[in-house]
Formats: sequence, structure tokens, C-alpha cells
Amino acid sequence: MPGTVQSIERAAAILRMLAGGPGRLGLSEISRSLELAKGTTHGILRTLQGVGFVEQDRVSGQYQLGASLLHLGTSYLDTNELRSRSINWADPLAVRSGEAVRIGTVLDGQVLIVHHVFRPDDTFQTLDVGALLPLHATALGKVLIAYRTGLAPTELAAYTRKTLIKPRELAMALEHVRECGWAADVEELTPGQAAIAAPIRGYGGLVIGAIGVSGPVERICDSRYAPRPRLVTSVRDAARAISREMGAARR
Repeated sequence: MPGTVQSIERAAAILRMLAGGPGRLGLSEISRSLELAKGTTHGILRTLQGVGFVEQDRVSGQYQLGASLLHLGTSYLDTNELRSRSINWADPLAVRSGEAVRIGTVLDGQVLIVHHVFRPDDTFQTLDVGALLPLHATALGKVLIAYRTGLAPTELAAYTRKTLIKPRELAMALEHVRECGWAADVEELTPGQAAIAAPIRGYGGLVIGAIGVSGPVERICDSRYAPRPRLVTSVRDAARAISREMGAARR
């Protein structure tokens, strides 16, 4: 029987180390912890970076898990698990906010709704579980593509006059998401409707989903069409709680 491939074993050890660490790790720290020469470690990291399994921070030079791993993980991740681990926070979020709550992940370049809590009132509502929504025109979608390289759609369809259809505008919006830790859409998918969303993270800090509230613009936003701070805080708190449940480190 053939033996194991040493380079693959070493690459797997590096990936496990990055996944189990508190955040980004430097070359020296990785090579020292795994007792590998710096040149060997750097070569493996460069290879992993080339296939998208590892990303390097431009400022610090440190390494973290890459977005391509999430593409593989998404096929493995049971959406029922994401939904079941989210229920304890999605339901209270609907009560606190008074709005509908949806949880989504990526499927075939769209947002797949895996859990939906109705707005806690007597109005007619339709269950969205299983629905597919555009990434660029929804708060959930913006969160998902902001943290995952290569997911932004190249063709930006217009759903309303406020939909972001220029790549530069979308890129600026995604940068704002990364800076603030949450996303919003105000009448970008449906006239009169707005939404706020925040990332759900798993092991290694990878974004595996998003949770958000949605409802009429006048309830989600203030008179200047800015998302209400209390709703942003509630959504982010719920996202952090679910992330801890999914194995992410505390932030």
C-alpha cells in the first residue's frame, strides 16, 4: 500500500491550525508551532493561497482561512443544523424588533432562505423558507458576498430604481459592510421594504450565513432612510449569539 503524502499532511495541519486559532497567524508562528522550516511553511501557504484556501492580510502579512474553503464547507454544512441552532435567537429577535426574521446562506449564486420567523402580528405573511433571493439586492446577500471572495455577481439586475447595478457602487457598499459588520437594503429589492442583516460565522471565523430583519421602510428606517440603530444592535447581537453556537470564537 502506498504511504501518505507528506506535503498534504502538512497542508492539512496548517489549515487545522488556522481554523482552531484565535484569528490571523504569522509565518513564524505557524512554522514554529508545526516545527517546520520557514521556507517549507511559506511554500505550502503560497500554494494554499493560490487555490483560495488561505488568505494573507495585506497590512500585517498574517494568514487566515480563505473563502474557497467555505465553498466546500457550504456543500457539507447541513442547512437544518444552521436553522436548528438559530431558532433560539431568531424567534426572540422577531419579538424584540416586531419584524420578520430570515436566515440565509449561499446556494448557486443566490441567497437561500433556510429559516423564516413571521412578524409577530396578525397581518398576512408568506413563508419564505426555500426561497432564492439575489445577492446584490438584499441585506442578507450583501453580508454573504462581503466576506467571501469571488461571490459578487458580474451581472447586476435592477429590481427597483434603487438597486445597486454598478459594480463600483456595489463594491463600495460591500466595503461598508466589512467596516461596520452589518448590511442594509432600502427598497433595493421591493419598493416600500427595507432590511438589516449581519453575518453568522462558524469555525475559524468563516461567514456561513446571515440573519436579518425586514419590514416596511418606515419601521426599519428613520425619517432619513437610515436603519434604526436599535434594530442594527439587535440583529448584530443575534448574529453573534448564533455564531458562538456554530463554533466561532467570541468577538
